Amino acid sequence: MNSTEPVVSVMEPRDYRHIEVRPIAGALGAEVRGVDASGPLAADVIAELRQAWLDHLVIFLLDQPLTPQALVEFARGFGEPMEYPQLKGLPECPFVTPVVKLAHERVNFGGVWHSDTTYLDRPPMASMLYAVETPPRGGDTLFANQYLAYETLSEGLKTTLDGLTGMNTSTKAEVSKTREDRLRESGATLKVLVGEHPVVRTHPETRRKALYVNVAHTSRFRGWTEAESAPLLDYLFAHQVRPELTCRFRWKPGSLALWDNRCAQHNPVNDYHGFRRVMHRVTLAGDKPA
Repeated sequence: MNSTEPVVSVMEPRDYRHIEVRPIAGALGAEVRGVDASGPLAADVIAELRQAWLDHLVIFLLDQPLTPQALVEFARGFGEPMEYPQLKGLPECPFVTPVVKLAHERVNFGGVWHSDTTYLDRPPMASMLYAVETPPRGGDTLFANQYLAYETLSEGLKTTLDGLTGMNTSTKAEVSKTREDRLRESGATLKVLVGEHPVVRTHPETRRKALYVNVAHTSRFRGWTEAESAPLLDYLFAHQVRPELTCRFRWKPGSLALWDNRCAQHNPVNDYHGFRRVMHRVTLAGDKPA
């Protein structure tokens, strides 16, 4: 396959016994119904939720009345919560990081395409975001399928990328500027963290290959200078977020999203100046990319 051929959907429909799964786009993303995330869930329901998540890369649950503690308990059904390396969590619930844009602010947190914290040696497996307060319009989040980003490359480029390692940093300007307000308010400084990961990683559960670079954190290839890396990285950054590889989610209070950082990127759209947006995020620990 090459980049001129049509993009295929993630998979054929699957039968579920306990939940209803409605895909929202051809490339990735599905709304899940029939689940109350505020209380304990049976093991078979969690198993089906996890399968839907693996199938669709990002799943959405609507109208969920979740306290921070309930959000963490729900997250534990999928993995081990971890504290965010740059910002502090809520005092009463350290695993929940508030993601806030105030009405007077012009820059939103993480407002660029990325996979979360790839500058860590073991980047998070998944992230969960819950909408507490949303603007009357705007503030959507885009997601992009990195399996398809890899699969729609030419065979020649795949061969080149399979042997490369990406250098990922926490201080790349594209993303560090989106954290400045929150860091300043918390009295923290930006930590300099660097992670080295394969440009093409194999998902440990699905065994599919995914493109694993992102404009927010990947600065160059190992053994290459930034100037040498830039032309190829710029091509990949544009390719991996082509519209046909994406879906878009509109938030409402009580909306909950769970996405797989190993094979999906996301980008919060910054189009709601003059309004508050308050979200709660839980990050789930991952393994070393391979």
